[in-house]
Amino acid sequence: METGSIPVEDLPGGFDLQSTVESGQSYLWRREDGRMYETTHAYGGSAWYYAVTDGEVVRARQRDGLLEWESTTDAESLLVSLLRLDDDLDAILDATPEDSLVETAYDEYRGMRIVRDPFFPCLVSFICSAQMRVRRIYDMQTALARRFGESVEFDGKTYHEFPTPTQLAAADESDLRALKLGYRAPYVRKSAELLASGEVTAEDVRGLPYEGARDAMQAFVGVGDKVADCVLLFALGYLEAVPLDTWIQSAIEEHYPHCDRGSYRDTSRAIREQFGGEYAGYAQTYVFHYLRS
Repeated sequence: METGSIPVEDLPGGFDLQSTVESGQSYLWRREDGRMYETTHAYGGSAWYYAVTDGEVVRARQRDGLLEWESTTDAESLLVSLLRLDDDLDAILDATPEDSLVETAYDEYRGMRIVRDPFFPCLVSFICSAQMRVRRIYDMQTALARRFGESVEFDGKTYHEFPTPTQLAAADESDLRALKLGYRAPYVRKSAELLASGEVTAEDVRGLPYEGARDAMQAFVGVGDKVADCVLLFALGYLEAVPLDTWIQSAIEEHYPHCDRGSYRDTSRAIREQFGGEYAGYAQTYVFHYLRS
């Protein structure tokens, strides 16, 4: 077992593990104690969380000013990537225009970071997100990993990696429906087939200008503007993306009615400008988590 720790004071803007992984932006992480998403005001906890990616298990917890980790590999660089510990959170928050709702959310959840999830788990998670609470989305992804993913032994326990596109492309639709994916099952399977065959890949999207990338994401089945924005923000690093989910639509109605332009794309453009453009996705994620709590 490899172990280590990262001093939180070394991370510009600080860090909070619980809000980062329990704010509805990632379904890659799980709590060792099984109490994921028990509270909507997720912040400041010291529980162990784990993720399995590329055959490696990494466990992490935050306490006494340290992000402590245990892993099958030297996990510091992995944690820096997955949790965006290389972001200068101070600079990002300073770049956000003055806005009372955003500032309140920043104060409430200071240190929450946007994740950098692997593309395929993120894609499947948000295809499954339509009309679903975060706990239900999380349960679906956990079930997919246990049913179809590879198992990895670590520290006397068995962990399950999220399945690959090839593994889900080979799944029977009835098996996916049995895991409560419902009408989303064929979308997940077809999108997995597209990736497994190489017909559409993340590289077809990565590096395109933001709105072009959002259009390109919709080559996947079950992906519209909102799901595309989620994947762009939480997997591909388009920090300007602002997914217009129910909570953000409510915020627009109550706080930013001038941003409602009647269509997703025009409204998205207006709220991105309201939130400062380049890092608007950070403002969105803080506001989303704040309003949910």
